[in-house]
Amino acid sequence: MKIFGIILIAAGILMLVLKGFSFTQEKKVVDIGPIEINAKEKKTIAWPTYAGIIALVAGVALVALDKKKAS
Repeated sequence: MKIFGIILIAAGILMLVLKGFSFTQEKKVVDIGPIEINAKEKKTIAWPTYAGIIALVAGVALVALDKKKAS
């Protein structure tokens, strides 16, 4: 559980720092025989700040509970 807690802590910190990411997707608009028209579409994936906070708190709780369990 300690390793999963550390992973959650790292993911929570990254989520708080990055806030999301964007990428470009190429989409085929028209495909008529030898003629092909493509369009590039920019997409953004964002997550709310509270999701990063929840992941961070859950990771800290898992690490803390693992230390109590080991004692």
